[in-house]
Amino acid sequence: MQNLEEIENAILRLPKSDLINFRNWFDKFDQELWDQQFEEDAVSGKLDSLANKAIADFKAGKCKVI
Repeated sequence: MQNLEEIENAILRLPKSDLINFRNWFDKFDQELWDQQFEEDAVSGKLDSLANKAIADFKAGKCKVI
């Protein structure tokens, strides 16, 4: 396994076309990780307080319907 500095240096040496491909791959990879974390947080109840506050604010008329 390479350390972070080696990975950074390898990325700096990538040709432009490979860098574009890497950025696209990494963006998709990062989005999938975020989606997975969001799903885990939702299932675990970590987001319940935020959802409850949003519902309460809506019921109190603090939100605009667009």
